[in-house]
Amino acid sequence: MACTAARNCLPTLTIDEHPSGGGVLHMPAPSHALRHAVPIVVEAVLAPLALFYTVLMVSGLRGALIAALCWSMLALGRRLMRGERVSMLLALGTALLLARTAVSFFTGSAFFYFAQPAATTVVVALVLLASAVMKRPFTQRFAGDFCPIDPKLLARPMVRRFFIRISVLWATVLMLNAGFVLWLLVVSSLHAFVLERSLVTWTLTAFAIYLSIRQFVVMMRGDGITVQWGAKGEQAQVAPAPSAAAV
Repeated sequence: MACTAARNCLPTLTIDEHPSGGGVLHMPAPSHALRHAVPIVVEAVLAPLALFYTVLMVSGLRGALIAALCWSMLALGRRLMRGERVSMLLALGTALLLARTAVSFFTGSAFFYFAQPAATTVVVALVLLASAVMKRPFTQRFAGDFCPIDPKLLARPMVRRFFIRISVLWATVLMLNAGFVLWLLVVSSLHAFVLERSLVTWTLTAFAIYLSIRQFVVMMRGDGITVQWGAKGEQAQVAPAPSAAAV
């Protein structure tokens, strides 16, 4: 996603290598990384979910389906028209939402609407496992949505091994999530399911993000790289901008 305000831009992750060996990797401050990631997640995930649940309470399933899909389509179209980078999260989310809505709209079944993502989650988990086995980790493509990474850093053997291991981690988390979601779909009411699914999904996601960051730092240190939080030159980039980034 292209940054539309300086305060939301993250510097590219690079390593300042020392002539004697090793180096320093300047990671963005957590608060800065959060400001960068929140608009991406809100636009692609939280906003359509909130809109779906709100309209569901007011006008039922069909209205909720249309409202959530319209948000995602408008967000995608807006970025394309303005020549901005479309995050992998938004592109994939919109495509899946379109397929889910088409099936559910014509069947009139809320079960099909919520069962499809669980089935898709299993497929994505298998793709992640396959990419790890082939040593072409798919997680590497998503990383660029949340923090730009220097190609030289990505080419380091230790970093490639990290993304392979993380692909296996996320595949496991996605499989667990799909199992919980299908169980909740069977035992819960529609209104309760929407909230319970979100709680389970975001809890597992937060845990996986924590493990991913921790593993990355550990592997960098194992490669002789010192990790420092608060990227070099970040203070200049987070200076107040004339206008805030639109979600």
